[in-house]
Amino acid sequence: MNEPHSLSDLSTFALVVEHRGFRQAARASGQSASALSESLRRLENQLGIRLLLRTTRSVTPTEAGALLLSRLRPALNEVASALDILNDLRASPRGTLRLNVPVGAALFFLQPLIDRFMHAYPEILLDIVVDNNFVDVVASGCDAGIRYGERLEQDMIAVPIGPRTQRFAVAAAPSYLARRGVPQHPRDLLDHACLRGKFLSGAMPQWEFERDGQTLSVEPNGPLIVTPTVFDLAVSAAVAGHGVIYLFEEWLEPYITAGRLQPILQDWWMDFPGPYLYYSGRRHLPAPLRAFVDFIQAP
Repeated sequence: MNEPHSLSDLSTFALVVEHRGFRQAARASGQSASALSESLRRLENQLGIRLLLRTTRSVTPTEAGALLLSRLRPALNEVASALDILNDLRASPRGTLRLNVPVGAALFFLQPLIDRFMHAYPEILLDIVVDNNFVDVVASGCDAGIRYGERLEQDMIAVPIGPRTQRFAVAAAPSYLARRGVPQHPRDLLDHACLRGKFLSGAMPQWEFERDGQTLSVEPNGPLIVTPTVFDLAVSAAVAGHGVIYLFEEWLEPYITAGRLQPILQDWWMDFPGPYLYYSGRRHLPAPLRAFVDFIQAP
């Protein structure tokens, strides 16, 4: 077996599985889909076993492919770590930094931070995946993620990033409140049309409130449910007078300032700790990620 080709083909196999298709892997790697397909064909011929099940819509590993991948990922990570050590000999690190971040981070605080980082490290390629679901960053092929503290695994290293305190706001259009009345207590929301969000997993978070040390949660009903990545649709529905919305204060503030939404239950708005950059502490820290961690921790 030709070892250089073998390592390249094995890496291609892991890349195609990670991105669930040849076209997606081609876009991520800068190679052609046909070249990746030829690499997989060559690997399967060399091994004498099918590794991927290909359909017109998806690519999934066979039982043999899944077994190979489970043993292959740690080895490829070790190879990448070994090569990354060479970054320590450069004046400026280079390579790819892949981050998994929630929509709120991408919209409200990450952009100016990323702008400064790109100026400071022009040889680092940033690959940002916007996804509100909590993921295993190692298994997903990401170097790190951004999430809130209560959703971090204990074996992860967490570094504060972004605002240290945030809160959820509740608001509705003046036209809606004129028609339905203004809620005076969070439980009053049970009698209102509420515009809710849910995760792709199907989980639908409760609306949480706090005042004078008292906390409570409500499960409201309403005419609209959206996934987090399209919360702008829910905001538009609120502005149009279809119901009450509960969302990050930063998201609603421009509409409140413009008078298109009216804040309600303000003395019940709940503060919560800001987000963290999280990553595995069980492996060598790639130079691009190490540079990013140092960057966000700098005074």
